Amino acid sequence: MARPLDVCIRGAGIVGRTLALLLAGERLRVGLVSAPADHPDASTDVRAYALNARSRALLESVRCWPDEMFATPVLGMHVRGDDGGEVDFRAADQGTPALAWIVDVAALQTRLIEAIRFQPLIDVLTEPKSATLTVVCEGKASRTRTEFGVEFDVTPYGQRAIAARVTCEKPHQQLAHQWFSNGEILAFLPLNGVAGNSMALVWSVMEGRLASLMALSPEEFTQALELASHGVMGGLTLTSERATWPLQLARANRWVGETEGRSWALAGDAAHTVHPLSGQGLNLGLADVDKLMQVLKARVYWRSVGDQRLLRQYERARKADVMSVGFTTDGLQQLFAQSAVPWPTVRNWGMRGFDASGVVKKWVARQAMGLR
Repeated sequence: MARPLDVCIRGAGIVGRTLALLLAGERLRVGLVSAPADHPDASTDVRAYALNARSRALLESVRCWPDEMFATPVLGMHVRGDDGGEVDFRAADQGTPALAWIVDVAALQTRLIEAIRFQPLIDVLTEPKSATLTVVCEGKASRTRTEFGVEFDVTPYGQRAIAARVTCEKPHQQLAHQWFSNGEILAFLPLNGVAGNSMALVWSVMEGRLASLMALSPEEFTQALELASHGVMGGLTLTSERATWPLQLARANRWVGETEGRSWALAGDAAHTVHPLSGQGLNLGLADVDKLMQVLKARVYWRSVGDQRLLRQYERARKADVMSVGFTTDGLQQLFAQSAVPWPTVRNWGMRGFDASGVVKKWVARQAMGLR
């Protein structure tokens, strides 16, 4: 007779799969509910994530960090404002090998799927099963969160993200770039290893501009990109389809609870979303996993994995961290959305001052890198 499940994870994205592997490593029986949406076509998946040192360490602990070609170290990041303001971050200034790693989502998912296939304590399910603890990792549109009566406070930004991939006339030299202009934000992230000339782009545009940009031919779209990026990477060639999704700030009012005598917890985008301008979305989700594992591993032997006191420790710690990141990213987005005088002058003056701030700049960079 099969041993009852200790934990049922609803959602088999990166957060859910990483959590499943870590729980199984602690000899817990895990059910992982996988839906078709958890398996996007790798050939058309244009997503790439900037993962920090904490996220890398977590993924390395389950032996799922991708090969070098699919995890490009970022040696520097150049941020440009809309009126001469600039900020430069350099890994060398932090005494670290990289500010972050740009990871191909499809490659990371493949590593996680393979690892789960060889883990006998993980049962891949098509439907949820009863367990001592249910962890909801279904993303921002989670149905289970609604079933549990959790409110999800959503603030739309009135923007859509456009994601795609391009090859560049110039090599990326392991540098990331970001431009703030007219309330919109464009980011170029280096791909395909240290000698590559491919980049992932995320362009946060006003909703009113989305249709016209998506209607452009590949050649016209890259011309618009070259203009927005001031030709920094030379000529560009679009090498993928364009994906788009709405941007929002969102947070669940409860992250843990009990329904019909069974404990549950939220993690990842099911609990929170932030603007992508700081590249912290998946890092926050993996930090949820890390903290939940810390709490469960530290419990005394007689406490269940569904113990509400333990789960509230997880909730308190993660809410504080997510609120801090959300406040910062939301503040930056709102600041650069202001076009009236004197806001452009003030924010670009602030960028120049921050770039010269020394200790403050280093502290902010280390927080984003997951180094405390």
